[in-house]
Amino acid sequence: MDIKMPIIDGHTVAKIIKELKPEMPIIAQSAYALEHERAKYEGIFDDYLTKPIKEELLIEKIKKYLPNE
Repeated sequence: MDIKMPIIDGHTVAKIIKELKPEMPIIAQSAYALEHERAKYEGIFDDYLTKPIKEELLIEKIKKYLPNE
């Protein structure tokens, strides 16, 4: 989920989703790369990617949250 979106920010949407489905993993994506910027979003997002997003890192993060079969 992008952190900066029109109308409603990703952090607010993530809070709503977590209230309804707390087990659902949410990976944040943002241009905010500095540690103090990322720290603002800890506790609601399960993981974080900075833009530009590298395909192999995105796949790795998604696999981390998929059930093992």
